[in-house]
Amino acid sequence: MRTLRNLFLFSFCALALGLVTAVLPGAQAAPTDVATRDPMSYFFHQSFGNLAEEAETARSEGKVGLFVMFDDPACPWCAKMKETVLNQPVVQDYYRKYFRIIRVDTTGDTPLTDFSGREMAEKDFAFKVHRVRATPVFMFFDTSGRVLMRYTGVTRSVREFLWLGEFVVNGEYKTKKFTAYKRERLTATNKGQ
Repeated sequence: MRTLRNLFLFSFCALALGLVTAVLPGAQAAPTDVATRDPMSYFFHQSFGNLAEEAETARSEGKVGLFVMFDDPACPWCAKMKETVLNQPVVQDYYRKYFRIIRVDTTGDTPLTDFSGREMAEKDFAFKVHRVRATPVFMFFDTSGRVLMRYTGVTRSVREFLWLGEFVVNGEYKTKKFTAYKRERLTATNKGQ
């Protein structure tokens, strides 16, 4: 009976993933021919929760700044990002090249020290300081702690998530919205095919 139930669940999940991919233009399932890596080990940096120190480390390593994922452990969309995008080596390598990557639990009581040296719980940094109400939220900070960009929700694909990083790294966020940048990148990609 357990085997039958597991087979049913597997079939249902595969069907659901196929439907999401079919319904959302540009949506992609995680590649099955590419080895994936655990995002908790290969995407996020280990942190003691001091953002000023993380920013200083980013500065000394010549990085653009910090990339923070505000995450709720019960959030299915956060899990989807970890299972289909953040586990991809190309994503992990690109983001780690340009950013210190920190995860903040929006329900967490773990102490965190913000960029100005104030200590608070992770959940207070998320909600009280940055008004994070829905997850995931991705925020880019420069090495001074200034917010460069905020993106709420999931991306449709690995490619779109890479474009999000490019958008900040290349400074495009200063002159246009991410939707315009995506449209330009998609048009350029389609012309190149």
